[in-house]
Amino acid sequence: MRAMLLETISPLEPDSTPLSLKEIAVPRAGTGEVLIRVAACGVCHTEIDEIEGRTIAPLLPIVPGHEVVGTVENVGPKCRQFSLGDRVGVGWIYHSSGTEDENLSSEFRATGRDVHGGYAEYMVVDERYAYGIPEVFSDVEAAPLLCAGGVGYRALRLTGLQNGQRLGLTGFGGSAHLVLQLARHRFPECPVYVFARDEGERAFALELGAAWAGDTEDRPPRRLHAIIDTTPAWRPVLAALRVLRPGGRLVINAIRKGVDDRALLAGISYEDHLWMEKELKTVANVTARDIREFLAVAAEIPIRPEVQIYSLEEANQAITDLRFSGVRGAKVLKIS
Repeated sequence: MRAMLLETISPLEPDSTPLSLKEIAVPRAGTGEVLIRVAACGVCHTEIDEIEGRTIAPLLPIVPGHEVVGTVENVGPKCRQFSLGDRVGVGWIYHSSGTEDENLSSEFRATGRDVHGGYAEYMVVDERYAYGIPEVFSDVEAAPLLCAGGVGYRALRLTGLQNGQRLGLTGFGGSAHLVLQLARHRFPECPVYVFARDEGERAFALELGAAWAGDTEDRPPRRLHAIIDTTPAWRPVLAALRVLRPGGRLVINAIRKGVDDRALLAGISYEDHLWMEKELKTVANVTARDIREFLAVAAEIPIRPEVQIYSLEEANQAITDLRFSGVRGAKVLKIS
């Protein structure tokens, strides 16, 4: 089968080609596993973290990709949940303990980092971590729901937001544009304020119903009860803490943060950023429950992901576009 492989860790440049197109063996479904013929796979910023070494695969080469949609091609022994031809998705969680806190478990294994993921024509996964895809979504629409959507759902839940309160989103890419639609549905009386460097991203946020959109360090008209940070940088964290109201909560939705602006943390002010019982919480991974619940809610709304489509062979271009260009929605590889 064709697959894009990450073979070495290296910094990204606009003309980088970190992944190599190779022919590798089609995997076989083991006990309790399903073999998936991959139709589409979303491109996530975590792939950039893998390529640049902020979250490292235990063994290279590895097939990245963890926003996977496809059809069940084969089932291993003792599979009970899915049948041949079923359309399923796979997210960041490939395997874990199956307990309520499985996102924090030492057994957690990530799709496309600890095991081969979806930048390929086929992949296998434990059927407990595969999810039926609602018919309302096409393959490319469903792909970003499996991570950007699922972890965004978890982040929104961790804010403790109540209807009528004010929500902020820093960064407006694959996850935040889904969270905005989710928040407007679940909390119709909560105005959403978006902070983004790119003018196009700010305009897109307003199209989707944001009450206000400004640059990263702009001050919104009123202080916010909760903010979700989806960026790879530290500057938006400090800016967000400054505009939280007393008792407000910042939820950081990221696997890793970059080092380019880490020196800014030396300028943190207790009075401006942390005082008045402000809270800071991080999102660690995602659970199977998060993805299942989010897919059901997303179909009910229904959420409409904005996607830009690339072929499997264009995976390097998709990654560098995500890293260096403005983002409107999510980027998805269409594989079959």
